[in-house]
Amino acid sequence: MKMSELFYRCLSADYIKVGESADYAVEKRAGNLFLFFQDSDGAVDWKNNLDFPSMPYEKMDKSVWRAHRGFLRVWKEIEPYVSGYIMNENIKRITVAGYSHGAAVALLCHEYVWYNRPDLRKKLFGYGFGCPRVFWGRSCADLCERWENFTVIRNINDIVTHLPPAVIGYRHVGKMLEVGEKGKYSNIEAHFAENILIELANYEEKTQAAPVFL
Repeated sequence: MKMSELFYRCLSADYIKVGESADYAVEKRAGNLFLFFQDSDGAVDWKNNLDFPSMPYEKMDKSVWRAHRGFLRVWKEIEPYVSGYIMNENIKRITVAGYSHGAAVALLCHEYVWYNRPDLRKKLFGYGFGCPRVFWGRSCADLCERWENFTVIRNINDIVTHLPPAVIGYRHVGKMLEVGEKGKYSNIEAHFAENILIELANYEEKTQAAPVFL
């Protein structure tokens, strides 16, 4: 399956709403678990998007790190509903993906899986389509390895992928894949799902990119 196909599945998933406004979907295929997280779909989501002061994530070993408060709140609403799937010993590979608001939640889910399923760290893959910044701090130091298999997909001019601003301490973690062409879309249009999908498919065709998984 190509990354563009995974994005399409993310966009068309049958989402379940929990808490105030947290949306996730689960798919299982013969030992493979797919977790999808939806983009903003209401006023509460936008309230969380704009609640960008950082707050400490729960303490893990000796590492304490800070994340976007609004996105962390959404992930904590979803966590109890997906933790059972994640901890199922029959699951041998996990893929997490989200778009926009959901991409930020996917990044936090990815870290949760990395920490709680060390046996799957080499078979954990995350994709954040049009992902905003979530991690706060100048350096993630020893924490960076938690997201080494997480990919942020940016349609070059996409304004959302540049928020919250780096100047206030936020940074991307994981790998960055840039698609599209500068100036082809406005900063807002570059974030539209249909345009990300077009440019991702163009990238795969030009580079003859291999499937992200079979």
